[in-house]
Amino acid sequence: MRIGYCALLLIGAHAAAGAGTATDAPAATAGPLAAFNQALIGATRQMDNGAAAALWEADGISLLPGTAPLVGRRAIRAYMDSVTAQMPGATMQRFELRCAGQQVSGSWASEWCLEHQVVDLGSGKPPFDGWGHLLLVLHRAGDGRWRLSREMWNQAEPQTAPDTPAR
Repeated sequence: MRIGYCALLLIGAHAAAGAGTATDAPAATAGPLAAFNQALIGATRQMDNGAAAALWEADGISLLPGTAPLVGRRAIRAYMDSVTAQMPGATMQRFELRCAGQQVSGSWASEWCLEHQVVDLGSGKPPFDGWGHLLLVLHRAGDGRWRLSREMWNQAEPQTAPDTPAR
């Protein structure tokens, strides 16, 4: 479940204090999806389930390895909350998001991202240091804001250089 939660920390973080010290990669904060990506980065660094859930459409779907599809904002939030309950005292120490391949067609968009996070699990446990690839499908709502419609995550190999993925 911890591997699956890496994606959910990214797409929907859990509530705790003490955001990390990572810097934003330019590719995550540029282009037509910049405001969405900034909100995603902020929710993840703050580990804020409510802010993360607000980034999803009501009927959004998250596909994580080894789990049934999470269908709907409520199910996604419930999953985040269940993981939070298993990690009391955890804090985000570092979070990076590098996105590329943005494609926008009307009110739909997609991008793929590389994420890296280090989470202090507290209680003397070794920190979680995880990497993942994301494929995001976004929909622009009537209010003009992009929201997650579909998300798929898989584990990535640790990166040794801070290169932005090729577009």
